[in-house]
Amino acid sequence: MDWQIIFTLSVVVAVLVALAANLGSPDLLFLGATALFAVAGITTTQEAFSGFSNPAMLTVGALFIVAAGLRDTGILDFVGRKIMGNARTSGAALVRLGAIITAMSAFLNNTPVVAMFVPIVIDWSRRRRVSPSKLLIPVSYFAILGGICTLIGTSTNLVVDGLMQQRGIRGIDLFEITPVGLACAAGGLAYLYFAGQHLLPNRKELLEQLGESRREFLSEMVVSPTCRLVGRTVEQAGLRQLPGSFLIEISRAEQVISPVRPDQMIRANDRLVFTGIVSSIVELERIPGLNPVADPAYEVSPAAQQKRRLCEAVISHVSPLIGLTIRDADFRARFGAAVVAVHRGGERVKEKVGDIRLQAGDTLLLQTQPHFLRAYRNDPSFYLISDVEEWRPLRHDRAWIALAIFVALIGMMVYQDSSTLLWAMLAGLALIATGCITATEAHKSIEWQALVMIGASFGVGAALEKSGAAALVAGQLVAATESLGPRWGLACIYLLTVIVTEIITNNAAAVLMFPFCLETAHQFGANDRPFLMAVLFGASAGFMTPIGYQTHMMVYGPGGYRFADFMKVGLGLHLVMFPIVMVLAPWIWPLNG
Repeated sequence: MDWQIIFTLSVVVAVLVALAANLGSPDLLFLGATALFAVAGITTTQEAFSGFSNPAMLTVGALFIVAAGLRDTGILDFVGRKIMGNARTSGAALVRLGAIITAMSAFLNNTPVVAMFVPIVIDWSRRRRVSPSKLLIPVSYFAILGGICTLIGTSTNLVVDGLMQQRGIRGIDLFEITPVGLACAAGGLAYLYFAGQHLLPNRKELLEQLGESRREFLSEMVVSPTCRLVGRTVEQAGLRQLPGSFLIEISRAEQVISPVRPDQMIRANDRLVFTGIVSSIVELERIPGLNPVADPAYEVSPAAQQKRRLCEAVISHVSPLIGLTIRDADFRARFGAAVVAVHRGGERVKEKVGDIRLQAGDTLLLQTQPHFLRAYRNDPSFYLISDVEEWRPLRHDRAWIALAIFVALIGMMVYQDSSTLLWAMLAGLALIATGCITATEAHKSIEWQALVMIGASFGVGAALEKSGAAALVAGQLVAATESLGPRWGLACIYLLTVIVTEIITNNAAAVLMFPFCLETAHQFGANDRPFLMAVLFGASAGFMTPIGYQTHMMVYGPGGYRFADFMKVGLGLHLVMFPIVMVLAPWIWPLNG
């Protein structure tokens, strides 16, 4: 056996082991492997790093910005809450989640979609007294199933498309994989509804287990005439069973309504008094037109909010603020900040928020300038200052602009699917130019580690092909299945891709299996397209391990899951998806075509 084959396979196996054992980040491991192949002379420097100029990688980066633009204008949040609002049972919620997440993930990167739905599902679960562990694994699965419905649904599809074009193979059209993807999504939804939900664990969410010791803030908010809550009852507005918070009273002119009935109508200029944990106050503050009134310095303009932050500050025992009411403390003049809510340990504050006299140990939720934490970290007025990480201002006033840009992007991709990179880049720049997302947030939204791994993995794929390692492994596979025909070879390629995906994640599996897939098709004398599609679908089928797909780790902690939970539910999903792909792929892309 040639030394280049031995060296290449040894390095690839070492990368696989390191990824499976979590011995290093995927981007550095693939970058190191690519550099080794170039140093050894197996690939040229240009071949090793050509992936960093591949249109597929650049398209993935642009689509990260597009998804972030829809998130930061509140579109994803609005759609999610609208869909989940009226669901009464976990089964009904499952169907709604399956429909909306699959549709959204077909055109948006899966990570921001799942990130947006995790808190939505947890909030709904608290209201309905349903364990979120019954829904969060399906959220991740639905994102995967939606991602395989279009070319831009997931970065894995774009990686395979980029590899194909790099080798002179016709690229994948935007909706070319849709028939197989939709069949897999339908089968997956049916499985999760009829069987999967009975296999999912029924565990309490961590916040519910710690509910006894949570910190409750008092907040007073005014309903502006343009707020969507005007004219709705408390129950219709979703304020009846708030996650982690409680509507204490409604103050209307000289009238105080307490306790608040579910059928109580909300009117313009009503003052609503809530008590709740930080995350619930943050969610209330995101409702357009529902504004804290404890401090007149509070910024309500979406444009102005982009320049503000949310912080927690604890009043010290030597603070000059002690004894002053929040209204008299004039936080705008002293600190350039506004008070959103107040927490006082061990007791519920009964005064209106603006009339509360501050004491040592009081915790204030403040809307501040970006430099507040740095400027007042050592101020004797406060014991402690910290950012509220879950707070993010939404540009509701730019929602329609972002939606129009996204619709135009999809339209242009359908009309001219060969210019996917161009339209994705233009859409990202348009979102920044129109103020839907700031340049800073756009930069933060890009998952640079994923892009580096994708770019470097192209060099690994080139080494497998040039060294002859791909041909050797493919030859062994063909020899084992030659008597059974190319359909069995196709099945082997799919199953091998699935196994590799479960061990090292989707994009890496696609790149590593790509050269083996091409060689297997060529040695069978078969059409390579069904084999390429087997790799595309198999690389996204990471259902059985938490590391099989990046969104699994996002639901792992909030759902209180264990490793075995993914194994138990994911195995059945594999048994559903495998026959669908094996029947439809050779039919749509004939083996002898």
